[in-house]
Formats: sequence, structure tokens, C-alpha cells
Amino acid sequence: MNSRRSIVFAGGGALLGAATAGCASASSDWSVAGPGRRMPADALDKVLLDAGRSAPALRGIVVVRDGLLAGERYYAGASANDLLPINSATKSVCSMLVGQALQQGKIRSLSDTVADLLPEASRKAPDAPAARVTLRQILTGTTGLAYDWRTQTQALFDAADTAAFALDLPRDGEAPGSWSYNDAAVSLLTPILERAHGMPIAQVAMRDLFTPLGIGRFTWRRDKSGHATAYMGLALRTRDLAKLAWTMADGGRWNGTQVVPADWVADSTRRHGPAQWRNPPIAGTGYGYLWFTGTLDGRDVAWGWGYGGQFALLVPSLQLVLATAATAPAPKDVSIQTATVARLVQQVVALAASSA
Repeated sequence: MNSRRSIVFAGGGALLGAATAGCASASSDWSVAGPGRRMPADALDKVLLDAGRSAPALRGIVVVRDGLLAGERYYAGASANDLLPINSATKSVCSMLVGQALQQGKIRSLSDTVADLLPEASRKAPDAPAARVTLRQILTGTTGLAYDWRTQTQALFDAADTAAFALDLPRDGEAPGSWSYNDAAVSLLTPILERAHGMPIAQVAMRDLFTPLGIGRFTWRRDKSGHATAYMGLALRTRDLAKLAWTMADGGRWNGTQVVPADWVADSTRRHGPAQWRNPPIAGTGYGYLWFTGTLDGRDVAWGWGYGGQFALLVPSLQLVLATAATAPAPKDVSIQTATVARLVQQVVALAASSA
């Protein structure tokens, strides 16, 4: 992406430019686990220390067990206060916003079509295949619309009207219900949520999700149409990405308060069908509602997955979550880099399992 426009929130205010505000107050941050609490501290420290050598693209990792900060480390000059891009894990955050909007009655049903949710845009293209796509199909990656993220993402980002871009997509020719990764379809969540709430999606996120979790700073890149992108673009402290993951792992709760509906969390992190992408050593990759699903060494996991190894991964059976941040690699290196970060995650999960 060539554009650097972004929305910066610090203490609830929005502006354009670089983020310079201080980090969230300690009272809204993590409590630290005592030494060795359900996690072998020395072994974890060694794994995180070695990660800087084994995964040189890594910039940060946060490990949470039982709702307590079990370990964290930052690399190559990054720090706990840095806002680091989470890339396509932004999709998983937007899924949380959809669940909240349904509970609030702002959106009626997952069976609503794009024509129902965006009537003004759809009237301009009444015969568009995308107009008949349901919200559920957007969330499960089964829209049946043709899109290649390797060649079309820049055009999507540069579009003067991203809804029109998505409505112009043809059918992809695959069997109905087949999974495909489609940024353009997910981009429709921005106008859908903004129309439902009557305010920009970044303000919705701040009010309904980030503020309840004590997330005081983030940036969210805006496309050429001036809107924050639902398919990518969020930058968060890695500690704050872990807050979002823990909220999902704890059934939508944060510090005992229900923030995201529990049934939505369960449906979002449940496999609705297979996903074509693989993320070894995680096996059996599937897709929920913009969350990937699978198993890691026999344990069910779900994760938000950003390009290059940005993970918000939850292991409910261990009451464990991990958040990682890494650099954005060249396309030829993305598989190797992602697998390297995933193997690090596997090591941490194994440590947690050894002390379960």
C-alpha cells in the first residue's frame, strides 16, 4: 500500500498523522502472573529470548494465561508502547463489532443481504451478484465472488467507492459455498457498520469495544474513499491485541463484564467449513466468522491471522492466548515467515500444556 493516511485515536480523539500519545493507563492494563503460575517462567523466558534469533521478523509477543500476563518480549527496537500493524487480523476485530451490532439491534440478521444492508449502493447495481450475498457469507468467506488478494488489493484500496468495487465483482465459478479469501467482500463491513450505527467504524470500535477493554490508542488506515478499511489497517499495542484475544477466549468477557455476546464468540470461533489456506504446524484449518480455526497438537485453537505472522490466537482448553506482531514480508517470503512465527506459538502452547 502506498497511502499512509490513517485515523489515530488517543484518549478518544481522532486526527490524521503519527501517533504520539502515551500508552493506556496501568489501571486498564494487564495484571502480571506470579512466578511460575501455571506456566514454567524460566522456560518461557528462554523461548521468548530465543525467538529473536529463530524468528528475526518478530517484533513482539504477549502471552496470557488465566487472564494474567505470563510473559512478553519485544524485538529489533520495538516496545510495549508501539502501535504495530495487525494486518488482516483487523477482520477478526470487525467480526466482534458485527456481533455487538446484532445484539444491539443495529443489524437485523446474518441472513440480510448486501441489498438489505446497503440499499443505496445496491440500487446502482441491482443485478450485481454481490447484492445477493448475505452477511453470513461475508463472515464465513463463502460469497462466491471472484477476487485475488495478490493482484487486486491495491485497486481495492485505491477505489473511490469501495462498495461499488465490491458490487462489481463477478461470480468466481467455484462451487456454491466454497471458501475463498476476499478482502473486497469484507470491505463491505465498513459501510454496513457505519450505516447501521450512523458513525464512522473507528468511533464504533472505540465506543463499543476498545474503551470497555481499556484500549486507549490505535490507528486505522483509511482508503482513498476516506473510510477505515475493515479488511486490514488496524495498528495496536501487542498487549491490546492480546486483550481482544482474551476477551474471545473468555466467552466475550473482559474483567467480568460481557463485552461481546457469548453466543457470537462461540459461533465466530467454531468451524463453519474448511479454509484453503494452511498454517502449519496448526492442522485442519477451517473458518468461523472471520476467525480461522484448527488444532494445534490436538487442541482446538482459533486465531485472527494477519499477513506475515500477526496472530491473535486462543487456546480455550488451556485458558491461554498469544498475540504476535511481525514485519510485513515480501510475498515470496510470507509462507516461511508465517510458519516460523507459528512454530514459536507451538512452543509456547506446549509449555502451557506441560503445566496444565
